[in-house]
Amino acid sequence: MPELPEVETIKKGLEKYLVGHTIKEVEVRFRKTLKEDEDKLEGGKIIKIRRFSKVIAIDLDNGYTALMHLKMTGQPLYRGPNLKNPPEFSAKVIGGVPGKHTHVIFHLDKGGMFYFNDYRKFGWIRVVKTSEVEKTKFIEKLGPEPFKDLTEEKFIEILSKYKTPVKLLLMNQEKIGGVGNIYANDALWEARIYPKRASNSLSLKEKKALFKAVIAVLKKSIETKGSSENAYVTPEGLEGKYQEHFLIYDRKGDLCTRCKKAKIEKMKFGGRGTYFCPVCQKI
Repeated sequence: MPELPEVETIKKGLEKYLVGHTIKEVEVRFRKTLKEDEDKLEGGKIIKIRRFSKVIAIDLDNGYTALMHLKMTGQPLYRGPNLKNPPEFSAKVIGGVPGKHTHVIFHLDKGGMFYFNDYRKFGWIRVVKTSEVEKTKFIEKLGPEPFKDLTEEKFIEILSKYKTPVKLLLMNQEKIGGVGNIYANDALWEARIYPKRASNSLSLKEKKALFKAVIAVLKKSIETKGSSENAYVTPEGLEGKYQEHFLIYDRKGDLCTRCKKAKIEKMKFGGRGTYFCPVCQKI
């Protein structure tokens, strides 16, 4: 599932390409993706793009907002006058656009087209009043997130409060917004912390090191436009590059680049693949 860096990259792209366009028509090809109220988007001019953890908000001048969650394989894709000389789509855009995996098409003014592809069909778009966006059930429950309201002090406070294994706490969106499996793995390795350690067992020094590591790996991924390990692509249809910079994620069997004494191990934990160095990240 796309995490904070991937969704932030998409948000920045949509700011560049969509703001200023007017939505002329919304064509819903798979009703589960957008269940109702698409008519409230038609005629609206896109004035702002926001991100709440892994959710994108497309604000219109008519008082309505399209909330978009990519889930596992959602791909928002743009073609139009604001993207000169568009590149070829990555092979991850299966079937191209419009194709059998294109579930919603936004027909824009000036010949622009905005597509929502999703081959696993778990992603969704919801129409809400702009004034109620932050009160919606999903967004209201989100915890503070890096680069916004998650300060080092707040991070330490959260870790100190729970006995939850630290990796699971990092990935709990109601406690900390935006961090998923890839970046939790890399941040814990960077901070030399074993993923199953109880959060409140970490020393103050370890908590500070982990906060610094979370910020660092997220920054690096945003700089490299996210990780395209699975289905994620940018609004142009291109792949990100963070997978070329994984610190430990998906490196099972590789020699640890820091201690050079042990090979990276993998275990199943919390239903997700969890990577660690048995030397650097001692229990």
